[in-house]
Amino acid sequence: RAHPLEQIGQDGMAVVPTTYLGPLSWYRQLPATVEVNETFEKQTFRNRCLLRNNIRLTVPVCKVESKQLTRDIQISYQQRWQHQHWMAIRSTYEHTPYFLYYEDYLRPFYERETKYLIDLNSALTETIWALLHNLQPTTCNLLPVTSTWSGQTWTDRHPWQNEKSILDTLFELGPETLIK
Repeated sequence: RAHPLEQIGQDGMAVVPTTYLGPLSWYRQLPATVEVNETFEKQTFRNRCLLRNNIRLTVPVCKVESKQLTRDIQISYQQRWQHQHWMAIRSTYEHTPYFLYYEDYLRPFYERETKYLIDLNSALTETIWALLHNLQPTTCNLLPVTSTWSGQTWTDRHPWQNEKSILDTLFELGPETLIK
């Protein structure tokens, strides 16, 4: 029986929506095809995450037009969201066992601008994937892109939407994250 998050693509690989620091259950679907040719939906984990203590972080995006594709969503830098996100992550997790080990891999994402949300999410996913598998993070493209997905809405149908960010487990368990 398939996990409720996944749709099976034509190549047999799971098809998942992009996510900003999504939950562990999303990362367990990888490797998967991340759908970027869907219509972007507001108020989803495509640009949001939930940290411990119910701290919600949202990557602000430029005005979204009706039926705009996820791959075309640009990040807004009118606010200092990167600084706010990093300070929230740091204050939430700085006393966890593995924060110091992984901090230097994640901080650069909050010190440079990325034009498109999909690029930020993909780069964060690649880095976290490498850390989960005890590999040195690189800038390689981990996730292929597809245009064959039918465009199903993910918003209210999947329990993982209420789960905490992968950071919760990563900073607590480090290399044992995928075992739990």
